[in-house]
Amino acid sequence: MAGDERALELAVGYLGRRDRTEQEVCRHLAGKGISEHAAEAAVADLVRMGYLDDARYARTFAEDRRNLDAWGPERIERRLLALGVEGEHVAAAIGARDGADELTAALDLLRRRCREVPSSERERERALGMLVRKGYELELAYDAVRAFERAGAA
Repeated sequence: MAGDERALELAVGYLGRRDRTEQEVCRHLAGKGISEHAAEAAVADLVRMGYLDDARYARTFAEDRRNLDAWGPERIERRLLALGVEGEHVAAAIGARDGADELTAALDLLRRRCREVPSSERERERALGMLVRKGYELELAYDAVRAFERAGAA
């Protein structure tokens, strides 16, 4: 089957640049004019061979976004779901950290981004907004800002 072989060849080339999700590969193949059947067969082959693994992708993505971009769990979850990763894989990747780890990460981000401890309501709101935009839950963001203020006052 020439179509299946071409689909597999295109998919492998696409994966050669960086790791992808199953949905990303399917979209890429559709954009190249590959039939849905051939694309699904290529993806199934790549999954079976271990070249394509959404669970592994989710774990790697979550850890990279946490360490490199200081993203919180909500932002990571939104992005993984948008990339077509199944909810169970997203939950497992996000659940790799507990609340204390997330609080520590949020505090580290505040220490890097804020030169001084917030001294006004406006500065507190800015720090809080930054954490929420990075994907930290609002309650955890409040806790991090309060802990940051206490540490600076000590």
